[in-house]
Amino acid sequence: GINRNRYGPVEVKVPANVRVKLIVHNQDASPEELESRQLSREKLVPGGAKVSIFIGPLKPGRYEFWGEYHDATAKGVVIAE
Repeated sequence: GINRNRYGPVEVKVPANVRVKLIVHNQDASPEELESRQLSREKLVPGGAKVSIFIGPLKPGRYEFWGEYHDATAKGVVIAE
């Protein structure tokens, strides 16, 4: 989720080689845009809303993501194992 312009949890562990649905809940009033070049995803998350983002299947590894509007604080990583 997103709270106070930060992602939580910062690390999201998912199984490798499986397609996964992430649900991101933005608890802030302002929108955020989840972005990741490594995951090939860019998704607007309106304030107070939940969105689903499908990723994978991913090879084992670390895949960084961030919030485009608050990139100094909204950072995280998906860990496929």
